[in-house]
Amino acid sequence: MTSRTLLAAAAAALLTPALTSVVISAPAAGQPGDGHGHHAVSQLRTPLVVGHRGASGHRPEHTLASYRKAIELGADYVEPDLVSTKDGVLVARHENEISGTTDVADHPEFADRRTTKVIDGRPVAGWFTEDFTLAELKTLRAKERLPQVRPQNTQYDGQFEVPTFAEVLRLVRAESRRTGRTVGLAPETKHPTYFDSIGLSLEEPMLRTLHRYGFDKPRSKVLIQSFEVGNLRQLDKMTDLPIEQLVDAAGGPYDQAAAGTPVTYSSMLTPDGLRAVARYADWLGPNKDLVLPRDATGATGEPSTLVPDAHRAGLRVVIWTIRDENQFMATNFRTGADPVAKGNVHDEILAFLDAGVDALFADYPDSAVAARDDWLAAR
Repeated sequence: MTSRTLLAAAAAALLTPALTSVVISAPAAGQPGDGHGHHAVSQLRTPLVVGHRGASGHRPEHTLASYRKAIELGADYVEPDLVSTKDGVLVARHENEISGTTDVADHPEFADRRTTKVIDGRPVAGWFTEDFTLAELKTLRAKERLPQVRPQNTQYDGQFEVPTFAEVLRLVRAESRRTGRTVGLAPETKHPTYFDSIGLSLEEPMLRTLHRYGFDKPRSKVLIQSFEVGNLRQLDKMTDLPIEQLVDAAGGPYDQAAAGTPVTYSSMLTPDGLRAVARYADWLGPNKDLVLPRDATGATGEPSTLVPDAHRAGLRVVIWTIRDENQFMATNFRTGADPVAKGNVHDEILAFLDAGVDALFADYPDSAVAARDDWLAAR
C-alpha cells in the first residue's frame, strides 16, 4: 500500500467512518493521472477521447443508449454526471432539474412537484431529482435536451430510462468485456455543496458504488470531476483515483464564493493557482476557449500558455466541449452560415491536440476519435 493510500485510509477513518473500507487504489505507474501533480508532465502519447454525457450528439444524453453508443464509436472514457434521488440513489443527469431532459412535465401525477429552488445561488424552476424516489424517477423517460440543434435525436424521445450510476458501471464493465478494451469512467459530482446542504452528499455513495463494482483497482480508469474545490479536496483524502478540477472561462467555484474566499477560475489558472490545484488534483478540465482564445471576430489564434503552464505544475489537461455543430465552434472552423450544420470539427480537434491537450470531451466521439487517429498517424 502506498503512503498516500495509508494517509487516505486514516483520513477516511477519521472523517467518514462509513467509508473506512472504501479506499480507492492509485493508478499504476504510467497510467493517466499517475503522479498527482508532484512532477511536470508532457502530453499523453495517445490523447484520450471522453464521450461527453455518452455520445450525446447521437442519442439523448445520459442514457444507457448514449453511453453504449459512445463506446461503440471508440470513446476511451464516458462521462456520467451524478445527482441524487430523494432516497439517496445516484443517477446520471446533467442537472438535478430534469424538465429539459425527461418527460416529467407530461406526468400529471407529478404536477405538484414543480417548484423553484436556489441552486448555487441562482433560482431555478422545475422538477428536481431530489424530490423523487428512484422508483418514481424510473417512471419517467428521457428526451433530447437540444431538439432544435439535434432533431435527429428526438426519434429516441420516450425510449430510455434515467439510469442509476450502478447501471452505468454495469454497462461499462460489460462493454469492456465484450469489446476487449477497458473503457474508462469520468463521473462528475454536480452541485456538491447544494446536495450536502440537503443531506444527500454525493461523494460517499459514489465511492461506495465504484467499490461495489470493482472500479477500485490500481489500473481502474476512473477520473473524478467537479467544478467545486472543497469536495475535491475531501475526495483527495478519501481516494487515490485521479481527480480533475473543472474550470470555466468566467466566474468561480460556487463553494469558494459561498465561503467568501477570493478564489476564482481566473486565479486558479495563474502559476501559483495551478500549483495549488496540483496539491489535490491530477487533471485540469478547462473550457476550451481558455486554451485557444477567440479574437474579436470569434476566431482562434495562437494557443494560450495554459497547457504548458498546467503541465509544468504536473496537471494533465482535458478540454470541454468539442461539438460538431457550427454554433459551438470558433468562426474559423465553421462551414457555411447554418448554426446547426456540421463544421470543420476535424481541424478544430487537430488545433487543440497541437496545443498539447491530453484529452477532450466530445459530443460526437466518432469525430474526435477519427481526428485524434489522423493526428497520431501524422506524427
